[in-house]
Amino acid sequence: MKKDKKPPRPADGGSITDARDTAGLAALIGRAARAGKGLPPVERWNPEFCGDIDMEIKRDGTWFYLGTPIGRMPLVQLFSTVLRKDDDGKTYLVTPVEKIGIRIEDAPFVAVEMNVSGAGDGQVMTFRTNVGDVVEAGPDHPLRFEDEESTDGLKPYLHVRGRLEALVARPVMYELVSHGEEIEVRGVAMFAVRSHGKVFPIMPVKRLRELSA
Repeated sequence: MKKDKKPPRPADGGSITDARDTAGLAALIGRAARAGKGLPPVERWNPEFCGDIDMEIKRDGTWFYLGTPIGRMPLVQLFSTVLRKDDDGKTYLVTPVEKIGIRIEDAPFVAVEMNVSGAGDGQVMTFRTNVGDVVEAGPDHPLRFEDEESTDGLKPYLHVRGRLEALVARPVMYELVSHGEEIEVRGVAMFAVRSHGKVFPIMPVKRLRELSA
């Protein structure tokens, strides 16, 4: 009987799916991704899918592994460098030899701090994520806003890299909208923010006034 071909394993014999603690997982990913030399080129890697792992990123940015929160930020930062969201809508940990599915409650990152410099078309909004990414909103890193039906509020998202986004934390969102202004977009008066010369509509001014009434 012909046996199914198994995906290749790391040269040292370890496997992400076999790791039983965060230290072992970090060691495997660290070797595969060559941590400390910049972001790994995960978009260029094309390993076979090796199954899912019991890892989840909660909406508040907390990472869980085997049902336990990962309390060491250096580990979380390491894992975050090998995240990739594919066109199937799922998020994976990716190394040159393994592609492992994980669960995401909302977005993989959280924007926890922002800074605004300049004004008008020269205004720049810079965000820091919970894992240390620093991203300037603009044409290459757009902001988008979704309605949150459960609260009648907004959920802003910032593009970080690849298909990965950061959910803007609630306190940062309030700071973000404090820089909003009325801007005409395709003939409609919109409440919007701008960064790096790009306008990001939040909602029609008419709706904003209705909500504020």
